[in-house]
Amino acid sequence: MKWKGLQVCVVCVLFLSKSSFAQQPDTLIKKLDSLSTKTDSAGGQVNNINQKAYNDRTKITFGTYFVLLGSDFKQQFTKPFHMTSRDWGKFGIFAAATGALMLVDEPVQQWGHHVSSSSKTVADVSHYVTNAGGLYETYTLAALGAYGFIFKNEKVKTTTLLATQSYITSAVMAETIKLITHRDRPFRDDPYAKNPEPTFHGPFYKRPPTVYSKSLGSSFPSGHTTAAFSAATVYAMEYRDKPLVPFLAYGAASLIGLSRITENKHWATDVLTGAALGYLCGRQVVNNYHRYSKLKAPKQKKNTVSFNLQYSYGVIEPGVVYTFR
Repeated sequence: MKWKGLQVCVVCVLFLSKSSFAQQPDTLIKKLDSLSTKTDSAGGQVNNINQKAYNDRTKITFGTYFVLLGSDFKQQFTKPFHMTSRDWGKFGIFAAATGALMLVDEPVQQWGHHVSSSSKTVADVSHYVTNAGGLYETYTLAALGAYGFIFKNEKVKTTTLLATQSYITSAVMAETIKLITHRDRPFRDDPYAKNPEPTFHGPFYKRPPTVYSKSLGSSFPSGHTTAAFSAATVYAMEYRDKPLVPFLAYGAASLIGLSRITENKHWATDVLTGAALGYLCGRQVVNNYHRYSKLKAPKQKKNTVSFNLQYSYGVIEPGVVYTFR
């Protein structure tokens, strides 16, 4: 993950914010970690994604943005310390699936290299898609944020701000894992190498410089894929009532992940792990915002139906009241 992309995200945040540096965050946000006696917001919860639920009361100000961001980091990094037995069960299944996929990392890498090297069309498309998953993705977020700001669409603004939070937290998580694993990339010193090894060197490995880069980073997980799925998950969750949005979001993220294989930059397990990491970070960020939203507008409810009885001219008449909110 290139840190330049994160800088663009910060610029996007500054552009969207209407608050000043001196503004103090709402004290309600301090209750995030204790809401409903849960220590984090990574679990399942029902979120109100109705357009009216995104308003002045629940909007993200400059101050609350960074308090939420800090809460996101805290919850994501401490998650292993308060995982339930169900969480560990899911983790075990994913670890087993990843371990099984590692057995075919090399054949998949060779297939991807063969496909891209034997077709100029595939190579060109792959290169274009993989670039779309790097710095250009932050430009997309900035454009969406600008749209929400200009046309005063609170939901678009909120969703884009959440996407930048997910983008930032997932990038830090991915870089942390990279520092721990230090896995060789498929091309290592030679981008055209066909028989590299997907070796993990561990946290204390000192990677030597190469003829192509003095800072060739660890391969595990894929930073591009992590970022793509982190943003895609936010939009997919916030617009799940519009089936086309999740389809396009996850579809684009999947193509970016696949391009990292055809570009010979990552192993299949790098991409799988990056996708899972981005998804989990995006889900936690969205749920954390909605916890904040419930604290800010606890009485905000969906449309309700109530029944009553009326007495008129000696006749008791039943009545139905439908309340719009």
